[in-house]
Order: sequence, then structure tokens, then C-alpha cells
Amino acid sequence: MSVTNSPAPHHDPKNVSDRIAYAFTKALRFFADTFFARRYGHRAVVLETVAAVPGMVGGALQHLRALRRMESDDGWILTLLEEADNERMHLMTFIQIAQPSSFERLLVLFAQGVFFNLFFLLYLLSPKTAHRVVGYFEEEAVYSYTEYLAGVDDGTYANVAAPKIAIEYWKLAPDARLRDVIIVIRADEAHHRDVNHRFADMLT
Repeated sequence: MSVTNSPAPHHDPKNVSDRIAYAFTKALRFFADTFFARRYGHRAVVLETVAAVPGMVGGALQHLRALRRMESDDGWILTLLEEADNERMHLMTFIQIAQPSSFERLLVLFAQGVFFNLFFLLYLLSPKTAHRVVGYFEEEAVYSYTEYLAGVDDGTYANVAAPKIAIEYWKLAPDARLRDVIIVIRADEAHHRDVNHRFADMLT
């Protein structure tokens, strides 16, 4: 199977909560497509900032829940915090690749502030919907990175050298290129997709 055309499993919305999560994700996808078009490196800088929020919010609230109930979290806290840190490394990598402008850095601050508060409230109201939103976010991330990878393969985007931070974090070959980075990041996103859809299913 071609790596470029790796499939992205889709969770079909099964109830009102799922449909709300899916519609919210598609709305954000529309704005991302409109604003960034096919500037995938710059898109990644802003979107990975947002993507690093849910794991931290979910991990913190699951931590507090476990404390209140004086019971085990069944591994949710560590899983969610690891997800947040992994998404942060995606951001640090693409900052090196895309070199965001001052405006994009300002947009990062705005997007993070707005999304943190929205997601925090959503998680308090419905953890299931919150995890489903993240699952759909990650579906879109896999799709976007697959498009980015295809663009590198056909020469639309230069297959530049991988940043040192990416080589060290993912233990890539010293001569790794952008293509190698996209592949490992897409695999991370696919994992987060599956974990969050599973968490949402468990909360149903």
C-alpha cells in the first residue's frame, strides 16, 4: 500500500452529539482551508497550537475527577497529557520548517486563547462530545498531512531537510527530509484519532 495514500478511517456520526462534533469540525476545516489554502506548513503551525490544547484540558479535568472520586483514572490522564506533549512537538517542528510571520504568531495566541476556553467548557458539559470533536479533528489532520505528503512527492513543496528537533524526537535518520517528518506526524495524528474516538465510545 502506498504511504501517500494511507487510508483515514472515518467514524460515522451516530447521534446528535456526534453530529454536532462533526459539524463543528467541518466548520473549522472550512475556515482553515479559506485562510491558509494550501500553505500546509503555516497551517500546521496554527492548527497544531490548537491541537495541543485538548489533551492538556482533558488530562487536567480527568485528574481532578479521579481526585474527587478517589478512584483510578484507568490510564486516561497520562494518555491525554502525552497527546498534548506530542502535539506540542508537532508545533515546534513546523515552526522550524514554516518560519511563521508575526501575524501568524499573533493568530496562534488568539486561536489558543479562544479554543482553550471553548474546549474547557465543552469538556465540563460533555466529555464524550469533546473526545469526539478531537477524533474528528485528527481525521482532518490525517487528511491534510496526506495532501501535504502528496505535494512533497509531486514537487509542489520542497522536500527540505528535517529540523534537528524532529530528528531527535522521532529518532529519524540524520539525513531525514520533510517527507519523513510528515509521515511520522501523520502516524501520530492517526493514533490520536483512534484513541479519542475510543474514549468517546467508552463514554457513550
